[in-house]
Amino acid sequence: MAPPVQRSRHVDFSSQEAADRLAIRELVDAYASCADRRDVEGQMSLFTADTEFLVYMDSRNAVPTQEIRGRDGLRPVFENLKTYEATTHFNGQSTVAWAQDSATGVSYCLAHHVKVDGPHRSLMIASIRYLDQFVKMDGHWYFRQRKLLVDWIDNRPLGTG
Repeated sequence: MAPPVQRSRHVDFSSQEAADRLAIRELVDAYASCADRRDVEGQMSLFTADTEFLVYMDSRNAVPTQEIRGRDGLRPVFENLKTYEATTHFNGQSTVAWAQDSATGVSYCLAHHVKVDGPHRSLMIASIRYLDQFVKMDGHWYFRQRKLLVDWIDNRPLGTG
């Protein structure tokens, strides 16, 4: 039997909690927006200096395929997006467990990557789950840890644009 779905009780929801939850969602969306605009500096600025970024190319494997420690280590990962003609990261459902200056969350994303190889174009779609640890510092929310889990990938040829 599956565990119960995590839902927050919204009784006596403080305005501070509402503002923090919105800020966390905006952080998740800013990550996707920066990726699609190739704003490497902006994307890196969303993470703490001592961040951990763990990539699991197969979400069923408990061992990460890539481990990055520290904000500066993120640069090559984010710059790699420039190898694609276009990307669209479409964020879906998310849940957040909030605790004033820290939070954890799960968010889903369908990441579309268009690659050009000579006259050929292809589309790679990845179904991604992010397991996040957030921290609030100096009034702003940041990723303290981000686990990127790939649930599935679909590769297909893409017609001419």
